[in-house]
Amino acid sequence: MEPEAGPVLYQKLLVWEPSLESEEEEEEISEQLIPDPWGPQDSSGNKAGGLPGAWARLVAALLLLAIGFSLAVRQLHSSSGSPGTLGSGAPPPSRHSHGPGVYPHGAIISPAATCSHLGQELLVAGGNVVDAGIGAALCLAVVHPHTTGLGAMFWGLFYNSSSGNSTALTSGPAQTLAPGLGLPLALPALRLLHTHFGRLPWPRLLVGPTTLAQEGFLVDTSLARALAAQGTKGICPLLCRTDGTPLGPGARAINPKLAAVLHRAALAPTPDLTGDALLSLLAQDLGLEGPSAGPRPTLEPALRLPVPQGILFTTPSPSAGPELLELLEAAQQSGGPSPDPCPPRLLAAGTTGSSVLATVDSGGSVLLLTSSLNSSFGSGHLSPSTGVLLSNLVAKSAAWACPLILRGRLDDNEADVLGLVASGTPAVARVMTHTLLSHLVRPQTHAQQGPTKSPRPCIQGTLLQVAAHAEHAHVSSVPSGCCPSQGF
Repeated sequence: MEPEAGPVLYQKLLVWEPSLESEEEEEEISEQLIPDPWGPQDSSGNKAGGLPGAWARLVAALLLLAIGFSLAVRQLHSSSGSPGTLGSGAPPPSRHSHGPGVYPHGAIISPAATCSHLGQELLVAGGNVVDAGIGAALCLAVVHPHTTGLGAMFWGLFYNSSSGNSTALTSGPAQTLAPGLGLPLALPALRLLHTHFGRLPWPRLLVGPTTLAQEGFLVDTSLARALAAQGTKGICPLLCRTDGTPLGPGARAINPKLAAVLHRAALAPTPDLTGDALLSLLAQDLGLEGPSAGPRPTLEPALRLPVPQGILFTTPSPSAGPELLELLEAAQQSGGPSPDPCPPRLLAAGTTGSSVLATVDSGGSVLLLTSSLNSSFGSGHLSPSTGVLLSNLVAKSAAWACPLILRGRLDDNEADVLGLVASGTPAVARVMTHTLLSHLVRPQTHAQQGPTKSPRPCIQGTLLQVAAHAEHAHVSSVPSGCCPSQGF
């Protein structure tokens, strides 16, 4: 296990007021018009070609006083008329505008606008990419129960730009709580990641998700579509109207039982105890004596593969990381063209319960998180005591996650960092990521150019891309616009 890395700190940009720039220019022009009282004078004490010395000094003083008073009044008027400004005359380090998905300090991208906004709030509050990612993941566990939740399995990949180390988070092999029901390890996994790399206090990360579960959240289009396809079996009354029909877009849902679980998790002193309260309640619901003590989530060094642009990092087994690295290494050695991104056996739609998110800062630190319930709404079993939908992950069904980070040459302190994470069916995640990276490993391709789009679409899935380039954070998604981003 790697030594604990120091926190990543952020500094908030000062707000630039365009009016102040023109004022500074006006001051410079005005000063050039003021006669110099110490300039060359004639023998009578008069300034060469002008007023007597005493009068020149008096006029200069009055002009300076008038200009200073005028600027002060305009400054006060500008500050009072611009809500939210910092009242500072200093312009920001950069006065150029940023395109969509480009942020000066840090950014987060996730499938839900509410959760991206929550992650942004944690960044602005002084948190780092780990804090923002975990907060957003717990938010998604509330607002997207069809793809993730406290009953899901989590994998993560964290690149720390300060140390140059990349660390993988794994929940271990899929375990069962009962036949057909996966053992939930989301809380201890995320708490373990925070303990080693987070900056903000652990309870701070759960404030937003707990509030959403307690006070309610609006059903978005993604959840509404899943509800319409799933029906109401196993999910009422949590996501149903009083007449038993599923909630539609814009309807408000609440989950007070889940809020109570999150509140108790916020008070747990250690990662191992973070999920124990949930497991005890689940055991009571299922009539079990108690959850068996199986493998716990772990942090370990990420797998790495040298490529022409630098080093590629991914997660170890149980995940698709080792398989992916073998494919890429073979492609490098063969020097052949990229494989067909859409083999015939994959040209069929499939449904899955998986979710991804990514956070990045301008310094190059990246966190990629992927989680899975294995299918939409997982097992469809809603725990009445916890408000948690359990997954139906069993045996090797979880071995498809493959978040990847490409770091430029390690001898270059200003090298770009690129992160890729995909969701969808297991085949989609592997094919999408392999196709994109097969372009990146070519010598003529540079990481800052980003991945090349597939020639034609495969099956349904989502790919998130984040990058640190030119001291800015960049985020994007495929398909474009599927996942809202926020930054500062």
